[in-house]
Amino acid sequence: MSCSRIGLLFVLLLCSTFAVSAGIQVVYPANESESDQRFNDLHEILQAALEKTIPEYGPYELKPSARVMTEARYLAELRDGKLVNVAWSSTSNEKEAELLPLRIPLRKGILGYRIALIAKDNQAKIDEVKTLTELRKLSIGQGIGWGDVTLYLHNGINVYTSNYDLLFKMVSAGRFDLFPRGISEIFSEFNIYSKDNPNLAIEKNLLIYYPWPYYFFFNKKDAALMKRVDVGIHIMMHDGSFDAIFRKYNNKAIEQANLKGRRVIKIENNLLPKETPLDDTSLWFDPAKY
Repeated sequence: MSCSRIGLLFVLLLCSTFAVSAGIQVVYPANESESDQRFNDLHEILQAALEKTIPEYGPYELKPSARVMTEARYLAELRDGKLVNVAWSSTSNEKEAELLPLRIPLRKGILGYRIALIAKDNQAKIDEVKTLTELRKLSIGQGIGWGDVTLYLHNGINVYTSNYDLLFKMVSAGRFDLFPRGISEIFSEFNIYSKDNPNLAIEKNLLIYYPWPYYFFFNKKDAALMKRVDVGIHIMMHDGSFDAIFRKYNNKAIEQANLKGRRVIKIENNLLPKETPLDDTSLWFDPAKY
């Protein structure tokens, strides 16, 4: 055998060995900005699920997408089998028809408990809001492509949309009245964005609630990856590491939120598919138990 053929065989063997050792490549949506910490817990859940399934499924490579995208864009890319092969989002009938949902609420539904960022001088105005009818007189800010936009509009609430980073400046300037955030998001975001927006404040007395499960989604043709993550998360639920991540990212915020001291306005979520596991109480955050 010639030296050139031996060299070619060596290269092919090396590439094959590297491919086996690298394992499956898992690509998730990159953060929208350097200061964006909203999905650190989901990154940790995903990595842990993949790590715990190495004995059964083999090695993996986990990395963010090469391009920054809005939620609407990365879900479209996932549907088309491009740029990402796993993403996270709230659920809806449309999403579950186009993608494969893993129906485990990643944050136990805690994102459905919303406290708003506001302009400081708007507190008295918001204190007068006691009902959904009164809430409809205010305006809400949301990110471009966020699933909540449809929910708020369905409930007759005025919504302004913009890029994530700009929303903090806009609410601080009074461009809209409320920027509702999950209780696991609002305190860290306030610490980051209030430095450049001194008129920004955390609203003191109102809690908006709607059922809002957040899932991992996969391409319709990628059932194998979904199965692996499903197996991994169930291992985590059994060994306590899933709850440990929830507590790590949420316990402090739950204490700060003073949920029992807030008046609650409930909003209907007509987006929920009938398969949503609302009856499995083990999957959901219950403020009464904290």
